[in-house]
Parts: sequence; C-alpha cells; structure tokens
Amino acid sequence: MIRTLTRSLTLAAVVAFAGSAAAASNDAVVRPLKTVVNSIKVGRDGLALKQFAGEEQGKALTTDDWEKATPEQRKEFVELFHKLFAQIAFPKIRENFKNLGAVNYDEPEIDGSKASVASTIVIDHPLKKQELKLKYALVKDGSAWRVVDVAVLGDSMLAGIRDDQVKPLLKEGGWNKLLETMRAKAKELDGAKK
Repeated sequence: MIRTLTRSLTLAAVVAFAGSAAAASNDAVVRPLKTVVNSIKVGRDGLALKQFAGEEQGKALTTDDWEKATPEQRKEFVELFHKLFAQIAFPKIRENFKNLGAVNYDEPEIDGSKASVASTIVIDHPLKKQELKLKYALVKDGSAWRVVDVAVLGDSMLAGIRDDQVKPLLKEGGWNKLLETMRAKAKELDGAKK
C-alpha cells in the first residue's frame, strides 16, 4: 500500500511538474506579444521593436534575395524596416488601442523553435465594439521568443509588405534601390515629425 501511494504521489508530482513546465513554456511564448501590445499602447516603441525577430523578418520580406545582400545591407534593411514600421504602423495601432478592451490569447502551438499564437483583440469603440482575430508567428531566439509576423483575418503582414513594396523595388534595382527608397522614406517621415 505504501509503495502504491509512493508511486501515485510520484506520478502526481511528475504530472504537476510537466503541467507547470508547459504553462511556463506557454507564458514564455505569449510574453513578447503582451510586451508588444503594452509597449505600443504607452508609446514605448523601442521596447516593442526589441520583441521582433529582425533577421527572420528580413528573410521573409526579401526571400531568395536575402542571401544576395551583404551583412551590412541586411543590417541596414532590418534597422530601416523596424524604423519605418514603428513610424507608420505603431501610431495607427496606438490609436486603435485607445479603446482597447481586452486581448485574449489562445494556447500557443509550439513546433520546435517555431510557434504560433492566435488572439482576439477587443476594441470597445464608443460607436461600435470590434473584435480583431490575429495570429502571430514567433521564433525562438536563444532563450527568448521573438515575433516574426502577424496575420489579420488570415492576411500576413509581411507577405503584403513583401509583395506590394519590397519585391517590386528589388526587381527594379536590387538592394541598392530598396535601401535607397527606404532611407528616403525614413528621412521624409523624420522631417514630418518636426
């Protein structure tokens, strides 16, 4: 009887530990998403950008052309992309978040070093309550998870930017044209802020 009780307690402890380990793993995946939402909401754009996997985003945006770029071009591309993304998208997101009611995250789906998390963002706008269904793609970067992409109503943010803006510029003039255009847009936006 004591042996059976000991086995039962050991099994219960293993199950409890496994459950808490899974919960901790899930929390680690969702943490950067919560940081992005909260940081954008309060205007801490730099902290939000640190949650993004810049190199993975660069690869997704430039596809086969990523390997054709020099390390310096890749670095500049990621920096410019993040700067432009923060200047263009974050103010729009922040405006929507003025009426943020709740963000509900589903359990992450983890496959090795990749994960996806679905969420529902509830916007309690005075004229109309709105629910946005999002799905985030993340990658493990060392011990932390980083956001690669977000899909709104099934449409990938990165795929839209890649197909509408990045690929046409690469086709027109390669990396030089792409970076030149991004630099000009960043300068234009910097001038508009003054």
